[in-house]
Amino acid sequence: MEALALFQNIWYILIGVLLIGYSILDGFDLGVGALMPFLAKNDHEKRILYNAVGPFWDGNEVWLLTGGGALFAAFPFVYATVFSGFYLALMLVLFALIFRAVALEFRTYDPKREKLWEWAFVIGSFLPALLYGVALGNVVVGIPLDVNMEFTGNFFTLLRPFPLVVGLLGLVAILLQGSIFAAMKTTGAQQAKAKKVTGTLWFAFIILFALSFIAALIFLNEIAIKFLAYVAALVVLITWYLTKVALVNDKFGRAFLMSSIMFAGLWGIAGAVHYPNLVLASNDPALSLTLHNSSSSQLTLTVMLIIALVGMPIVIGYTIFAYRLFKGKVKLENSTV
Repeated sequence: MEALALFQNIWYILIGVLLIGYSILDGFDLGVGALMPFLAKNDHEKRILYNAVGPFWDGNEVWLLTGGGALFAAFPFVYATVFSGFYLALMLVLFALIFRAVALEFRTYDPKREKLWEWAFVIGSFLPALLYGVALGNVVVGIPLDVNMEFTGNFFTLLRPFPLVVGLLGLVAILLQGSIFAAMKTTGAQQAKAKKVTGTLWFAFIILFALSFIAALIFLNEIAIKFLAYVAALVVLITWYLTKVALVNDKFGRAFLMSSIMFAGLWGIAGAVHYPNLVLASNDPALSLTLHNSSSSQLTLTVMLIIALVGMPIVIGYTIFAYRLFKGKVKLENSTV
């Protein structure tokens, strides 16, 4: 049993790492897409932003697929409960991601409906950026479950104050990633525009972070005794400040690094507060899905860990290679969009 508990904890951490990687990487291209109306006012500026995210967006979503697959393999009951209970919200996310991907290609090859595809890209970026945080907020604060581990609420059950505040915080964190990335990849007036938007989002982030903390004190009974959550919160606050310092000095790469660590800190808070729960039952804590009652067998966890140890270095290696290959400012002479 001790060995099984060890593997359960390892997979809790690994899935967290995958979700952090996805949030940081796909976060910036979702952020760029959602901010497109504010960061680009003409075709030239739009093409720069499309080409900034073009080489990365599909590779970034590998992290989401890997995280979903890992959740299915390691904690199948959690996967079934979340994906069935959040069915409508997840379908919205799925269709948004599909139309977003289609829009990137069709904008070039269907000029008659260029505006349609541009707005499909914006909306397809905005919806996931908001709904991911709402989903996380619901998982942390708890959802009604029955003895069969099935969600007993409805779509409107998910739209409660705490999840909505967390959803807005996640949205602003993603938008901040996007605006900083845009500042990294652009020059001149467009870079100045991205820097201005970043300043506004930087300020909005701390307001929503404070509101989320207050909401957590109200709705989460155990936050007061979760020491690691406060450590992660301190990391968030320090990197939030250092993000501003980097922006003031036009060190956009450093600002992106700081905002990425800040994003990881948010996940650290959620993980520390929620552990050892995976899906909290709001109606009866005894019905909650935890590491111990919802995992696969020790054999499955062992085999999957071996596969992960082989596959993850490949994913990380490809990610590093892609970002090194396409580093620097966007030059439209070599663009395809």
